[in-house]
Order: sequence, then structure tokens, then C-alpha cells
Amino acid sequence: MFRTSDGVGRHVAHEVAALIRERNAAGKATVLGLPTGSTPVGVYRELIRLHREEGLDFSNVVTFNLDEYWPMKPDSLHSYNRWMRENFFNHVNVPEANIHIPRGDIGRIEVEEFCRQYEQAIVDAGGIDIQMLGIGRTGHIGFNEPGSSKSSRTRIINLDPVTRRDAASDFFGEENVPQRAITMGVGTILSARKVFVMALGEHKAKVIYKSLEGPETPEIVASFLQSHENVEFVLDAASAAQLTSVKTPWRFEHVEWTPLLERRAVVWLSQQEKKPILKLDARDFHENHLTDLIHESGPVERIRQRVFDDLLGTLCPQPGGQSPTKIIVFSPHPDDDVISMGGTLCTLCDQGHEVHVAYQTSGNIAVFDHDALRHVDYVSEFLDLFGLQTPASMQLEQKIRQQVAQKPPGACDGPDVLKVKGLIRKTEAVAGAHIAGVPGERCHFLDLPFYQTGQVHKKPIGQEDVDIIAALLRELQPTQVYLAGDLSDPHGTHRMCAEAILKALAAVEKENVTPEVWLYRGAWQEYDPHEIERAVPLSPEVTLRKKLAIFRHESQKDAALFPGHDEREFWVRAEERTKNTARIYNELGLPEFYALEAFRRYDGIL
Repeated sequence: MFRTSDGVGRHVAHEVAALIRERNAAGKATVLGLPTGSTPVGVYRELIRLHREEGLDFSNVVTFNLDEYWPMKPDSLHSYNRWMRENFFNHVNVPEANIHIPRGDIGRIEVEEFCRQYEQAIVDAGGIDIQMLGIGRTGHIGFNEPGSSKSSRTRIINLDPVTRRDAASDFFGEENVPQRAITMGVGTILSARKVFVMALGEHKAKVIYKSLEGPETPEIVASFLQSHENVEFVLDAASAAQLTSVKTPWRFEHVEWTPLLERRAVVWLSQQEKKPILKLDARDFHENHLTDLIHESGPVERIRQRVFDDLLGTLCPQPGGQSPTKIIVFSPHPDDDVISMGGTLCTLCDQGHEVHVAYQTSGNIAVFDHDALRHVDYVSEFLDLFGLQTPASMQLEQKIRQQVAQKPPGACDGPDVLKVKGLIRKTEAVAGAHIAGVPGERCHFLDLPFYQTGQVHKKPIGQEDVDIIAALLRELQPTQVYLAGDLSDPHGTHRMCAEAILKALAAVEKENVTPEVWLYRGAWQEYDPHEIERAVPLSPEVTLRKKLAIFRHESQKDAALFPGHDEREFWVRAEERTKNTARIYNELGLPEFYALEAFRRYDGIL
């Protein structure tokens, strides 16, 4: 387990590199099984670095990719063949003849023979030395969906609805995701001499727990790896969070009792026993493997009171402080500000602080075509109504309509359509911020260059992105900044935006621009109670304003183009999350509030 995703990628890459060097020295080939997706990108980037800077030689490496969508042309934007070349093969010296990727461009009648030949090619290469894997939310490895046999081999398979839903953002809608794929089988994977399973993020924690601590079952295909003689699950802290040895380490070994671990243990004990913290007694501690905590930090009454006071101190009805100050709320997408911390945004404005919102990306790829055309219709009717229509405006309208009509399913939008969609998100953001109390002139649209690809996959953060944010920090000289703290996915927009902000903060620090830095969570998760360092109470009235601000994002309201792992509307997720945090605080014996928004102070590690 590594604290961050960077550690996961480096560890696996260096294990692979060590084997390649060993085999090269012996004059032998190295056979690798390779995955695609966001999880292994860190591995590939480190392997590319080792090739460029340390001379790691891939000329005697043979590769077999796990899977490919079917049907799928190899040069398609969504092809794993194309993805592998853009993210790895084009940057290292693996010979073309040594690269094997399942073909998505063959006819259905040819698939069985191709799969047989793929299996034979693996045998002819001497078998796979290292198989790298990600893991899906259903527990699938490769595209071996729930129900796959432990002895299965390379074949065509129907994709699970959850798998297709998770892939929807890459295809600009679930309806564009292929129904089937060609995948290595479970038996093929288990035949590898060494297996690395990588997982990143909170949304993988439950399936990691089931894979490692549940029974072997076809319903969680990754659980079959329990019987492999040489497998490593390489996890970041977020994906490992549900493992028993991580969640409650005191049950298995002696631990060093830090204040944070003490708080975590007492909160867990309170929830386990369904008692408020101040009602826990010595028997509760002894019966739940916390006797050592009493010996190290007791007596019980002192531990109990210390943790209660610590949590009580997180309640912060004046998050901006007593005196009016200047604050920047960074919002990766145009609605993250109101979805994630809309109540705090209202509170800061109501308490007289000068609050600015910096929208880091346009969010233009997350607008349905029908919404874009509806706005085009409005502008056209408006111009007609007031006699302002011109040949140029009619020509532009026709051009935009053609770009939408001629776009193949799952393809990127044309430049003019992207401008329309970006304008929709911008005007919605201003309207939402206004509800919270932020005037339009304090809304800053940074349009960071890393996002401007028109695709779901973005460029790495560059100096230009950092410079844009640093300029805003220098101009406003804020006392506080807030940024999205969803940092588990190393290639997710939230983490990339956070990376740009933190680099910009480091750049302006020598100029005495040193604001407090607070992290908020996005639409899917909340901080666990032991992690919370600031909890801002929300009244029913403020919660309603937050909901109304979210409503102003009409293009995202009823059904977002990229709903993520939760199909509830954003306002429902946001309201239920904040009410749940308040409920947890109440059950711990703390004051009862209608809702709470939670924050953590940035601790210097991304």
C-alpha cells in the first residue's frame, strides 16, 4: 500500500524494469501482459522515463494486451490499440513484431480462430512473465465479467452494464459504448508467473476488500487471484481503506498511537457499539481490541474526552474568520463550487468576505448535443425576433448544426460546438455563483490549456496552466483558498487541477502569498469523520440556497452526460451527503445540525 498513486506506478514500473534488465543480461526475452485505462498510466510514464533517462532497453520485450472492444477499428479514438501506442509503444523501443493486441476489426466468424491463435502466441512466447492488471468495480480483471470461469481463455464476452456505464465518459455517452469485447481469459491471466493488480481511489475500496478478504467466487473474478502463487495487489491508501488490516490495524498488531489514529479508533468504536463517544466505557474498549490504547494513552475517560473535544473543535460556523478577508474557491468544473461547498460559499458571502470563484476548465465536453442545439435555437429566434439576423449568423448556425449532425457516435465535437457548450457552462456557473452571493465580476474563467483537447483524456499539467493560476493568486492575494480534494485518480480532472494550484502556490510563496489551503470533496465521496478538520454547519435556508445554485446548472441537472459512479442528480447527492455528515456527528454525541460540509487542511502531499 502506498499513500499516493505515484508510489503505485513507480513500484510496479521498477519491478518490471528489474525483470527486463535481468532477462536482457541473460539474453532472454521478457513477456509482459499489459492493461489499459487510467490506472496503469503512471506505470507507463515511469517506464518511458526509465527508457529515455536510464537506457532501459525494450528491444527484447514481447507484449500481450489484455483486451479490446469489439467491434473497434484500431485507429478509433476509443481503441485500446491506439491508446497503447499513444501512451506507451510510441515512446519505447518494443519491436512492432513483438506487440500483440486483440483485434476489434475482425468479423464475428473470425473471432474464435483469432482467440485460439492469441492463446497459442502466448504459449509460443514462453508464457507471460509479468501480468499487470487493473480491477473494475464489478471485480472484473481484463473484461472477465462476473460469472467468468476460472479456467476461461481468450474469448469474446458481453460487457456488464456497470462496466459500460463506467466507460461512458470515454465514449461521450453510455449508448456509444460497445456491447462486447475480446479479452484474455481468467485461466490465461492465472497462467502468468507474476501478477500485479493495481487499484486507485475510494470507488475501488469495496471491490478490493471483496477480492482479498471475501471467498473465491465467479461473482468477483479478481478473487480467483487469491490462489495464485505470486500475486501482489498494489494499492493507494484510498483503495485499501476497507481492508480489515487498514481500517482497524489495532486488531492485528501493535500500533503507534498517534492523535489521528486514536481519533479514528474511538470514532470506529462509537459507530461499532452504536453509542455516543462520551457513553463509551472500558468494557467497550477491551472487547474491541483497544486495551493497548488504554495502556498507552488512558485512562478511558481521558481518551473519550480528548477525542470528543477534538471533534467538537472541527465545528466552524465562521469558516472565513472573524474579520472580512479575501478568498478564492477553485472549481475544477463549472459546478464543483456549488455542488461540493455551496453552503460554505453562501456562508462566506453572507459573513462579508470577498469571495472569488476560479473555474479552472470549461466543462464543455459534458453538455448534451440537444442542449447545445436548444441554445442555438434560442439565439436564432432571438435574432429573428429583433431583426438582427445576418447572412454571417445564419451561416454560422448552419455550420454548428452540421457539426452536430455529422458527428459519428462517440466522436469529439467540432470547435464551434465546443464553444457553444463552453458558453452554456459559463453562463450557468455565473448564475449559480450569484445565488450563493458571488457577483459575476468575481467569477474567473481560467480555461486551463491542459483541458483543451476536446476529449475526455487530457494533456499533463504544464507550466502555462501553473502560470495562469499564479497570476490570479498574485492579483487577488487571498487569505484562504479552497480546492477539490479528490486526489486518488492521478489522471482525473480534479487531481490535475489540484496539481496546478499547488504548483502555483509554491511559485508565489516567495512573494509572501501564503493563504490557508483547504480541501473539499467532490460529488461522490465525503471525508470520514476522523479525517475532518473543519465542519461548516448549514441551516435549512442555506441548504436550500445551495440546492437552487445547483439547479442553475441546467445542462447537468436531470441527467448529467458523465454521471460517474452515482446516477442520482447532483443536488440529491450533495444534500444527502451533507445531511449524512450531520447525522454521523449527531450519533457521535456532537451537536445536531441540519447539514454539514466537511474540509481538510492540505498537508503537503498530493
